[in-house]
Amino acid sequence: MSQKIIEIDIEAEDVQLFDRLVAEYGDGDPSKFLAYAIRKVNADRIRTKMQFLQAEARQDMGGKVFTSEETLRIIKAVRQQSED
Repeated sequence: MSQKIIEIDIEAEDVQLFDRLVAEYGDGDPSKFLAYAIRKVNADRIRTKMQFLQAEARQDMGGKVFTSEETLRIIKAVRQQSED
């Protein structure tokens, strides 16, 4: 993977925290820490989106919880409709 050099500014009051986080999560390497932070924030973003979609689906279903059998039956019905 190719690398790109970027410059970031950190508020003076955040430098100590940044240094601690780099030491803990990046083994002292700021680039390694930034890569970790990017993956972590992205995973949190995806998790938040999934939680929103799950809550929206529960609301759409009126709180009904489907069994595995019901779910498979619905999937089969939808597949059949798309084939017709």
